[in-house]
Amino acid sequence: MTTVDSLPDSSLPGPGDLIDFDGLLTAEEITLRDTVRAFVAAEIKPNIARWYEDAEFPLEIVPQLAKLGLLGMHLEGYGCAGRSAVEYGLAAAELEAGDSGIRTFVSVQGSLAMSAIHKHGSEEQKQRWLPAMAAGEAIGCFGLTEPTAGSDPAGMSTFARRDGGDWVLSGTKRWIGLASVAQVAVIWAQTDGGIRGFVVPTDTPGFTATPIEPKLSMRASIQCDVTLDDVRVPADAVLPGVVGLKGPFSCLNEARYGIIWGAMGAARDAFEDALAYSRTRMQFDKPLAGYQLTQQKLVDMALEINKGFLLALHIGRKKDAGTLGLHQISLGKLNNCREAIAVCREARTLLGGNGITLDYSPLRHANNLESVRTYEGTDEVHTLILGQHLTGIPAFR
Repeated sequence: MTTVDSLPDSSLPGPGDLIDFDGLLTAEEITLRDTVRAFVAAEIKPNIARWYEDAEFPLEIVPQLAKLGLLGMHLEGYGCAGRSAVEYGLAAAELEAGDSGIRTFVSVQGSLAMSAIHKHGSEEQKQRWLPAMAAGEAIGCFGLTEPTAGSDPAGMSTFARRDGGDWVLSGTKRWIGLASVAQVAVIWAQTDGGIRGFVVPTDTPGFTATPIEPKLSMRASIQCDVTLDDVRVPADAVLPGVVGLKGPFSCLNEARYGIIWGAMGAARDAFEDALAYSRTRMQFDKPLAGYQLTQQKLVDMALEINKGFLLALHIGRKKDAGTLGLHQISLGKLNNCREAIAVCREARTLLGGNGITLDYSPLRHANNLESVRTYEGTDEVHTLILGQHLTGIPAFR
């Protein structure tokens, strides 16, 4: 009879590492990755089931994320860590191995709100907000999506009009992460001169954020409806560095890049939960891991996780080298989200009925990934981006 003790050791780094993935990383990258992994193991994993069940985002971890240098970590100056794209990706994978909601906080804060100010803001805007956001003393949100303008942000109806020396913003936004706990919002709006971004303190009269409840996904995270009821801001609230959709898209691509890594972190965690369970769950006098069908599932999952991490690393190296094509971000986001969901669902099958409880991570990850594959561009949008790249013909309309 096969026993658990006689099974091969699986305590390898990463996703049941079949390729010596760590051999592709620098010592500094491994140190950063291991630091974030240890934080997740100590602070996130013991608590995530409760946070998810209670639909609670743990604001108490924000100072810890800041202390680790994870807020705006890929940005230079203003108190930001100035880490590489690969280091940011490795951190994103570890955070999402804890939960998508935790990685999403770092993404909304750093890749969206902070990136918008860093890329397109005035020096005064940068000095006012970025150091506080990097330190976790101010939380930001990013208001682009609307109830009727998701995949087609050009169809937004939120409008900013000039009134003397001020701007007055009116409209609604939906699925805006962190809006109810944020101190500052980057709001994108139509103007007579094109789409512009505005830095709006959330205590400005007329700004209202209402959490969206109940949710079946991303429960340990905050997404809101935002109402802008004649929100008046001064002339210097506008982001001076950009006009048009290239402004928000430049930030979305930063967030999409993090998802390429994050989705694989969730898949790896689901796989490792299923692997550990299959080695200890005894059925018909031997562990589930000793059956051929189980091993096929485990191998198929591990293959996709290893390939997904290789793809993420390749894209990260290109991003650091300045040679990354925008279509390659779509390639990574489309592939890794799709494969990660499949891995998490398959991992759940190895857990049987126990897999629908919060004692195990696969179904929680799968539910979260349904949101991750939808935001920052749906599968369909990224398919059409790649289709246009292949054929030269846009097919969005």
